[in-house]
Amino acid sequence: MTNSPTSYTLLFSAGESSGDQHAANMFLELQQHCPTIRGIGMGGSKMRQAGVDVRYDSAGIGVIGLVEILKHYGEASRALSLLKQIVADEKPDLVVCVDYKEFNLRLARFAKSQGVKVLFYVSPQVWAWRPGRVKTYGKAIDMMAVIFPFETQYYEAENVPVRYVGHPSVDKVHPQRSRSEDFDVFGLDPNRPVVGILPGSRGNEIKRILPVMLAAAAILKAQRPELQFVLPQADSISDAELTAHLDNCSVAIHVVKQQPYDAIQCCDAVLTTSGTASLEIALLGVPMVIVYRLAAFSYWLGKRLVKIPFIGLPNIIAGKSVVKELIQEQLTPENLAAEILQLLGNGDYRQRCISELQAVKRQLGDGGGSKNMALLALEMLGGS
Repeated sequence: MTNSPTSYTLLFSAGESSGDQHAANMFLELQQHCPTIRGIGMGGSKMRQAGVDVRYDSAGIGVIGLVEILKHYGEASRALSLLKQIVADEKPDLVVCVDYKEFNLRLARFAKSQGVKVLFYVSPQVWAWRPGRVKTYGKAIDMMAVIFPFETQYYEAENVPVRYVGHPSVDKVHPQRSRSEDFDVFGLDPNRPVVGILPGSRGNEIKRILPVMLAAAAILKAQRPELQFVLPQADSISDAELTAHLDNCSVAIHVVKQQPYDAIQCCDAVLTTSGTASLEIALLGVPMVIVYRLAAFSYWLGKRLVKIPFIGLPNIIAGKSVVKELIQEQLTPENLAAEILQLLGNGDYRQRCISELQAVKRQLGDGGGSKNMALLALEMLGGS
């Protein structure tokens, strides 16, 4: 335990479901080292459960894509104004910006202007597009904490303080029970294959992607009547958002709350949106197909800016196509169903996918990301 002569206050800014979880894990680790530490800021249910005083709920602003962000601009502006006011009035000892890049860059600049130190957790994807952002972020922060080992070189080249802390998912992706126990808990038949449906953690993803996944489930059920379907519900998605789609679905879908890793470990194959979820599925070694669909203009713009051939984290980390990606017009119920049938029915294809996912897991190492972040924050505070 760290002996600290004072009680520190940290302001966390997390705008999305994954950032909410990362910040919560980091704060829990901080409390182990410095029990008097105080957390305030913007986040969601995970941060609240960890003991952070959440002043602004981020559930309404976790969107992606230019068109979607513009629609939520007013709410995001209100959130930013509130956080700036807190920084100015309460002068926290450290601002921890967790992901949510453009929003947090603005907050970081303001905090820096107020003489408050800034720790940025989860680098923007400078290796994918706009590498010039390294300099931009370097001027607004005191330390960049990266979650992939290859990211440090971009900041070191520009003399921006950087630390590789490990990927937080390595530590947190652990089921609570055995696979056989989970089949009992969820009311699933262990003798029948299970397909997972992960439609995302944002409202606009549910609207755009879940209907396609449910249509694919109907095709799969027609061809393989023995299939079972589970849907781990993201904390940031309300029952009403799901029910609107599930009520019109002809296939029985087992919805699982607050136990995503137990649900995923029951699966033989998974349909998932790109993002952190795809990495978590990879860590559990379950074959998957990664999908995404944006508003047409957001996609058009992204195609011209992004310089890497993949959007799925398992593929990006591996540097090659490990799992199939169905993006934009390729995302059809028929294509989705066909890939799941391949993963379930083609033994060699399935085993190749599993072996490649195991290699991705090895690349990420032994974890310790949340603890490393806590120690880095205390180091910046002078508490260790």
